[in-house]
Amino acid sequence: MITKWKRDWGLTGRVFITWALLLAVYLIFFGILNFFFPGYFYMLAGLAFLFAFGQYFFSDRLVLATTRSRIVAEDEEPELHAMIEKLCAEANLPKPRIAVMPSPVPNAFATGRSPNHAVVAVTDSIVSTLNKEELEAVLAHELSHVKNRDILTMTVASFIAMLASMIMQNALFMNLFDGRENNGAWIVIWIVSIVVWIAATLLMLMLSRYREFAADRGSAMITNNPQALISALKKISGKMEYVNPKKKQEIEGANAFYIIPAISGKSLTELLATHPPLEKRIAALEKFESELKGY
Repeated sequence: MITKWKRDWGLTGRVFITWALLLAVYLIFFGILNFFFPGYFYMLAGLAFLFAFGQYFFSDRLVLATTRSRIVAEDEEPELHAMIEKLCAEANLPKPRIAVMPSPVPNAFATGRSPNHAVVAVTDSIVSTLNKEELEAVLAHELSHVKNRDILTMTVASFIAMLASMIMQNALFMNLFDGRENNGAWIVIWIVSIVVWIAATLLMLMLSRYREFAADRGSAMITNNPQALISALKKISGKMEYVNPKKKQEIEGANAFYIIPAISGKSLTELLATHPPLEKRIAALEKFESELKGY
């Protein structure tokens, strides 16, 4: 039976507001750039677009290579393949490629530019950490990211931050090769770029946290078992505390993709986190469980 997707209008509203703020940042930044340097604006926007294009189309290969994950065939991991086939039937999704990542950090992630080019990966340690229902809930969370096209969402959201970052880092260099008398304009653009980069990054992180709430909700809908994901999140978080910090540091470059980030140092503030706090995710799942039960 195909799962009927129930929209959380409160969450959807917050996502739309975040996108509206990002759009405002886009328009203001582009307007300022075009006013001072119309030629440079098109050149930099084109370069940033090429970076975003590469990130979007090659995200699966880049993440798999970074995490040393290996695509596994059905005869290598029959139970994993069977679980994902069942969940894909429930979510009305094509079956993604499946990868296993060697790591003592219990975790999972999804990547790929569309449902037809998706990869769902798990670490070998998460399979031994979770029971069947918990692992299914984690896999359903990752499939929800695929269904919601989160790679596309975050690629578009990161475009303005990439453009601002490029200008921040290269403004002095470009000023040296600009023959016009406009040093003051370059200083203005550099300052504006810093402000835009900070604003865009904070909005992008906010959007990332919202997509985790949406994927948690999607998992609960696909499995009809919010408690399984709650239990899985608690187990993963609890075991993460005992993993060697060096092992977490090896994989934390892909933290935005994981179901729970592998933080090796001091905890990030909530404002700078890619994921919501565990207690808020659990509270949202418990609230959705009440909705499912009708009270």
